[in-house]
Amino acid sequence: MDEEIKEFLLNHLRAIQENDVAAYYETTAEDLTLYEWWVTPHRLNGLPFHEFMMNANAERGSVFGAEDQGQKAKSRLDLANLHIQRYGDTAIASYTMLVSTALPEGVRVASHNESRVIVKIDGLWKVVHCHKSPAWQAPHVLAIDEK
Repeated sequence: MDEEIKEFLLNHLRAIQENDVAAYYETTAEDLTLYEWWVTPHRLNGLPFHEFMMNANAERGSVFGAEDQGQKAKSRLDLANLHIQRYGDTAIASYTMLVSTALPEGVRVASHNESRVIVKIDGLWKVVHCHKSPAWQAPHVLAIDEK
């Protein structure tokens, strides 16, 4: 596994989880494109969407993927089945993101599949594209027992 890309990716994701907008901007290209299936079925462009979301989460004391129940919830982020493909100054990281949150009623785990395209720009790694999809069988696909 490419440790340089893995460490970059973990720092990038930590910035999102901790609502660190400055670190997010340092690790993300200005012309970022995203597909976030739970937000909209359409492509999102640029950084303002996430800046707004991260600032709002920071004000509420919550983190990405965690329900705060009126207080900052303890959470952790894991990347299941992380696979990194590197081609010179371009890398693709794909994984299932697991966000575990400690709630009064117990631990809740949210998951989704994710791919991030990472490119070296002016000597610095930047995320240029992210695509997220459900980690469960989507409704438009017939279940095996329904075929």
